[in-house]
Amino acid sequence: MLVPSAAAPVGNFEPVPADDPKRGIAMIVISTMLFASLWVLVKLLSDRYSVYEISFFRNFFALIPACLMVAAHGDWRVLKVKRISGHIWRAVLGVVAMMLGFASYAMMPLANAVSISFMSPLVITALSVPLLGEKVGPWRWSAVLVGFVGVLVIVKPGAGFLTPGALVAIGGAAVAALAMITIRQLNRTDKPVAIVFYFALFASLFTALPLPFVWVTPHGWDWLMLVGMGLSGGFGQHFMTRAFSLAPVAVVSPFNYVSLIWSTLAGWAVWGDMPAAHVFVGAAIVVTSGLVILWRESRKGVKI
Repeated sequence: MLVPSAAAPVGNFEPVPADDPKRGIAMIVISTMLFASLWVLVKLLSDRYSVYEISFFRNFFALIPACLMVAAHGDWRVLKVKRISGHIWRAVLGVVAMMLGFASYAMMPLANAVSISFMSPLVITALSVPLLGEKVGPWRWSAVLVGFVGVLVIVKPGAGFLTPGALVAIGGAAVAALAMITIRQLNRTDKPVAIVFYFALFASLFTALPLPFVWVTPHGWDWLMLVGMGLSGGFGQHFMTRAFSLAPVAVVSPFNYVSLIWSTLAGWAVWGDMPAAHVFVGAAIVVTSGLVILWRESRKGVKI
């Protein structure tokens, strides 16, 4: 099972020896703080710049940490991949998921959008059967169904409950799941560092295409925010990658849900948004269902 992230993750992780769980947990918590910073910056900028321009700067400046990761690997031949077309397709899915996610941040309270994004691992579980040929037992199917109930609780069923923001957030989570499944497939033949690098590269190129039609020249502090957005996303991916090299997936994955705390605090501090009780209840259901899948996979000794 891949790690849930509203920032649409740009890479997977190599199965390396894991012998420092405390540092691994610290790294994953740092990554959630960086991703939360990214979401806040996106929401702050979304009233002045289009989602296309915001997505471009997020990917373009993320090339800096991506190149640093390749340099740290010590061998640029790591960028040699089996099928570059797979990386192009992964970038297409990632860009669509990213833009939908960013749009949802602008259309609804941050904590609500982040809570809905946690449905991605549940969608991955459902799609892993037809797309990856994986076997899904009754426990995992039950967890998926319960998770979708949690999403319905968040968006508050009733007349007109499927608001545009909720629909965009759900769509972003679904496309993000497809992107993560593509990452699983790529990880069978290519190095994770290459997956990270090519996503940042191709995503930058794709999001640059509409810029001539939507460009708004940034001014003053906005430049700093745009740079910070890309760096926080890129380094967030770096710390997440490091976390999974230091501790087992089953140890660090649950700490990804700390991002819900950061997004709630940020929404309250910056915009005065305090989620209603049903959002907390729904988020708890979604998180619990994801943890049940994680627990069952860990007990069976299956690679998550």
